[in-house]
Amino acid sequence: MPKRPRRNEGVRALTRGLAILRFINARGAARVGEIARALDIPRPTVYRLLETLEESGYVALSPSSSLVRVTRLAASLGDGYAATSELCQVSGPIFAEYAARLVWPLDLSVHDHFSMVIQETTHNRSPLSIDRAMTGYRMPMLRTSAGRAYLAFCPEGERRHILEHLSRLGDPADQPFLAPVFLDRMLAETRARGIAIRDGGEFRPQTASLAVPILTAEGITGCVSMIWIRSAMTTEKALETGAAPLAEIAARIAAALNGAPD
Repeated sequence: MPKRPRRNEGVRALTRGLAILRFINARGAARVGEIARALDIPRPTVYRLLETLEESGYVALSPSSSLVRVTRLAASLGDGYAATSELCQVSGPIFAEYAARLVWPLDLSVHDHFSMVIQETTHNRSPLSIDRAMTGYRMPMLRTSAGRAYLAFCPEGERRHILEHLSRLGDPADQPFLAPVFLDRMLAETRARGIAIRDGGEFRPQTASLAVPILTAEGITGCVSMIWIRSAMTTEKALETGAAPLAEIAARIAAALNGAPD
């Protein structure tokens, strides 16, 4: 007769599993090593518990990075990251599909406290990327294509609030882009094209980027960006190469979030 695990062992495994869920939920996403160090749980045990949690549908490993996130099933554990977690789960497989086609790296970013924060990326798998470890990277609103796309398509009240806050912060790098002449033109051109552009060396001077909004029934949920090396390709060629695929990616993510089959 097989030996049954002692009650205390089962309780300990459950306690550790719940601690791991709480930790991931509080962070939004985490790596195995990070979980092991923070909770003082051996790495093999973390892997084993995550495997059980994944089989049960409570966590998911990102297809495009080594990050673990909670799933919709675990969304009630923390409202703050439920929407972002769902967005990343939907986006990961789509990003993986387009990574080889576009070659240039892709980012998925969301607005968080007056910055755009990268949640998913293909930088780690793109042979043309000069950046690594971009997940969690905070980017300025006015000097990135993702921030510009978000500002162009978010509600008027939210946009005014963001711009007022950035004005109060007084970052010298933002000042030229807070000028009404620049802002009005940038917002109008971005809305007309449906895509935002960063190509003037205003942020990470070696690269340029395009970004499109993810527009769902709830409004703008995030932005999808393509990043390229400025010396390797013109903006016109980047638009020719990337505009349509970026729009497809954003539309597919939005459809999945709205409940439509991909």
